[in-house]
Amino acid sequence: MNLIRHICRSAGVLAGALLALAMATPAAFATEAPPGPPIWEKHPPLPPGHVVGPVPPVHTVVIGGMPGWQITLIAVGAALAAAAAALLADRALRHRGHAVPAQLGDQPAQRAHAQQPG
Repeated sequence: MNLIRHICRSAGVLAGALLALAMATPAAFATEAPPGPPIWEKHPPLPPGHVVGPVPPVHTVVIGGMPGWQITLIAVGAALAAAAAALLADRALRHRGHAVPAQLGDQPAQRAHAQQPG
């Protein structure tokens, strides 16, 4: 096995193991919360209507985020990177040489060796 195939196979195994670990981690930490300290059970929570008067509505303020042109630029860059990788892979596979076995009668030394008895 040549070095490139060995590296690709190792990278694939490592990526698969990392993916399996990433998928199993949330399930490993999915446990029930431990009971709180006894002092928490001494004072029960207040009922929802304990505030005098109406509760004012809460308005969220959005600061930050990503503008649409940055999202478009990232998508175009990812598409160009994928196209370049596909082009390089296609060229590498197309120009890969295929070994052709030599016929028995092609080389004179092979003919002489094949004709000797025993």
